[in-house]
Amino acid sequence: MSGFDLLLKIAGGVALLLWATRMVRTGVLRAYGSQLRRFLGSATKNTLSSFGMGIGMAGILQSSTATALLTVAFAGKGLIAIGPALAVMLGADVGSTLVVQVLSLDISWLSPVLILIGFVCFTTRPTMTLRHLGRVFIGLGLMLLSLKLVVGASEPMRDSVVLQNILAALSEAPLFAVILAALITWITHSSVAMVLLIMSLSVAGVVSADLALVLVLGANVGAGIVPMALTMSETPKARRIPMGNMLFRFAGVLILLPLMEIITPYVAELSGAGVGRQVANFHTIFNIGLAIVFLPLVGVMSSLMERALPEGAGAEDDLKPKYLDQSVINTPTVAVACATREVLRLADVVEEMLRKSIGVFETNDPVLLQEVSKADDQVDELHEAIKLYLTKVSVRELDEDTSARCVELISFTTNLEHIGDIIDKNLLEIANTKIKKRIEFSEQGWIELVELHRMALDQMQLAMTAFVSGDVDIARQLIAGKEKFRDMEQRGGDKHLDRLREGRIESIESSALHIDMIRDLKRINSHLTSVAYPILDASGELHESRLRVRPHSERRSAKANT
Repeated sequence: MSGFDLLLKIAGGVALLLWATRMVRTGVLRAYGSQLRRFLGSATKNTLSSFGMGIGMAGILQSSTATALLTVAFAGKGLIAIGPALAVMLGADVGSTLVVQVLSLDISWLSPVLILIGFVCFTTRPTMTLRHLGRVFIGLGLMLLSLKLVVGASEPMRDSVVLQNILAALSEAPLFAVILAALITWITHSSVAMVLLIMSLSVAGVVSADLALVLVLGANVGAGIVPMALTMSETPKARRIPMGNMLFRFAGVLILLPLMEIITPYVAELSGAGVGRQVANFHTIFNIGLAIVFLPLVGVMSSLMERALPEGAGAEDDLKPKYLDQSVINTPTVAVACATREVLRLADVVEEMLRKSIGVFETNDPVLLQEVSKADDQVDELHEAIKLYLTKVSVRELDEDTSARCVELISFTTNLEHIGDIIDKNLLEIANTKIKKRIEFSEQGWIELVELHRMALDQMQLAMTAFVSGDVDIARQLIAGKEKFRDMEQRGGDKHLDRLREGRIESIESSALHIDMIRDLKRINSHLTSVAYPILDASGELHESRLRVRPHSERRSAKANT
């Protein structure tokens, strides 16, 4: 076998291992993602429960990185303190080693069984949950298969003089070996896959036991780098968690690296003759040792990270609320005024998203698309903050007007958040399809869409004015605008059908996008118009029902006919 064929087979086995790991992680998240997030939020009240939750999460997801990203998301929203979050990370590090322990056993015979079960679950798909579990089973089967492929492909490498010289050089330079393993782990984004690869190479006799344990230390360093790199754009509060975990890992490696010649014989004695077991056991021992040493120090690390990454560092974080003053919570009228200012700020962000969205369709600019999409993160952040703030205000004894205003604020905020989602997840998705497939609207169709978009912007301005002023006349204009929008939509739909009957190529190609865009603009208009109804209802301008009240004789006749 040529050297190229050998490397190709090993690379294919490693790629299959990485893909299988990803399949398991995504399958679990799609099947039970919401439950896992709920458990993570409820079981992080103290250090020990947080540590246990980290073990369980990483064991289920087969990834400490995935657990880290979930924890960072919670910390960024202030739903989990830094100390418990660091405890979750220490637990996740231990949990990922349990996955390695299971896969280090000689259970390759399970591979076809798991793939078969997964295939049946995925293809029959009586429920979506079972379909996602099928993905998990297939992923597990492919992981076992990939390990067997890597071991088989690596065996001829034992006789390579060049490789033996390279590995000998690595054995004499353990620091370089740690750096190399950390770099490969960072590239692959999976410490589990890296440790399994090291184990496979050691079982094949390619890597000695001494060097394999040093490479495991490097894999642990790389596992700390991955979440740090993935959260560089997060807030300082969120970035404290992966950085603190990275310092824990780095400190552990610095302590053990000079002692590896002393430690290696004890690991061999504990694990027996199997080199693969030595790798798996050392990986577990290292991370359990980190937990024992550093779990009592998570409070100290939290204080250190707060000083290293203060909230004021860097540019101002536009995602954060500006006007929700916590010191006036006990004064409801003032607090409601603060919330109103923040809601208007949220409305400005949503209006800007809506204004720029038409530019994405016009210019086919993917950069502008990403800019508009990113603004939805700010919308979600402000919506969550306003809702929590008003919830705190509502706990206190409120007069009738203040209580009603709180309800109006929450309702308007929720409608704005829905509009942001429609723009991000629907309109921009339509624009992305238009860009990728190079679809163009017909000239007349584009004019109609621009006119509807302009009408939606006008409605946005009216909704904001009505919300602030409570003016009945403006509320009536908003309702009238909804009727006008409906007429424009119907006329535009009829014209679009006429163009389809005429066989115009642009209209036929863009028909689905055209109709979907009108639908989403109509949904946005409906959310905006909802601002008017409480105002008109309070002034007695609305009927209790829009249904015509029929005479009693008509109702009796209808009942008899049924």
